[in-house]
Amino acid sequence: MAKAVRLSDIGERLGVSAVTVSKALSGQKGVSDELRQRIIRLADELGYSKTKGSTGEGKTYTIGIVVVERYLKEGQSFYWMLYQEVLQKATAWNCFVILEVITHEAEEKEEFPKMIAEKKIDGMIIMGTFKLNYINYLINSVRIPLLNLDTLGMADTCDCVVSNNMMGGCKMTNYLFEMGHRQIGFVGTRLVTDSIDNCYLGYLKSLIAHGVREKEEWIIEDREFGRVDADRKFRLPDEMPTAFFCNCDTSAEILIRKLNAAGYAVPDEISVAGFDNYSNGQFNKIGITTYEIHMADMAERAVHILLHKLRNVNYSAGVFLMPGTFIERERKKNRAGGAVYLV
Repeated sequence: MAKAVRLSDIGERLGVSAVTVSKALSGQKGVSDELRQRIIRLADELGYSKTKGSTGEGKTYTIGIVVVERYLKEGQSFYWMLYQEVLQKATAWNCFVILEVITHEAEEKEEFPKMIAEKKIDGMIIMGTFKLNYINYLINSVRIPLLNLDTLGMADTCDCVVSNNMMGGCKMTNYLFEMGHRQIGFVGTRLVTDSIDNCYLGYLKSLIAHGVREKEEWIIEDREFGRVDADRKFRLPDEMPTAFFCNCDTSAEILIRKLNAAGYAVPDEISVAGFDNYSNGQFNKIGITTYEIHMADMAERAVHILLHKLRNVNYSAGVFLMPGTFIERERKKNRAGGAVYLV
């Protein structure tokens, strides 16, 4: 029996990646017309067929990903990176991936994703938090296998792959307590994304465990409409805590600059801990103690679960929590020689 032709086989012949081949054959942007035609011709010559993939069941699938445009407006954002990880993992299984960016207007009007209406995909990954009405609309209307990635969405009706942000948030706040802090603030706009809310819940869990009450004035908003806003947010309180736990490293970097501009020395006077071990390149990277989110592992698990759902309509994985890794970078004594502070 002849060996099935893989996307990587076509790519090797033309000196391009399997991802490029996948984009060309699925009609996605990012490939020149000339190269696309060369790829299509070679695929035909080699006898490549969408039904001769290496998914283990003799069929290659087309996976759709939907994400709200507000998450992609920060340059090389977290979700761009997560999408690229999913693309690589899916391509390794000889699957095609189509990305559809949902505009704010489409989300408000509850418009159906075009790739579903046009029946271009076999299964879909919902990446990031959508408005509740829109996510309810999708889950109740879509008749193909679905998976939530980095969002719980409607967890009782749709499988999810999420990082364990609540446990990570608790661990980061616990660490600040271990460093001698008792006055700890939180940076993140609540009720915007599941990931921020779960970081916040972890922060609260740690405060409760240490017998410390939350102070609302120490909760600093960092974004509007899902995008980090360094100009209109990050309003510092009159009475400052001794440390802040931030829901992401980008916000931690902005907060440090805001604190320095206000005359506070970091970490001598105020400590800052981050989360996700990711920077979008908007600022020079600061050595922040953080909690790394394993995007590659999340992407691999998401593709693996969705393929199982495509092969078995009754398969369900439920909520799959992916652990992260605590990363300690810099410690420093405060000016009084007391507790150890950190950046």
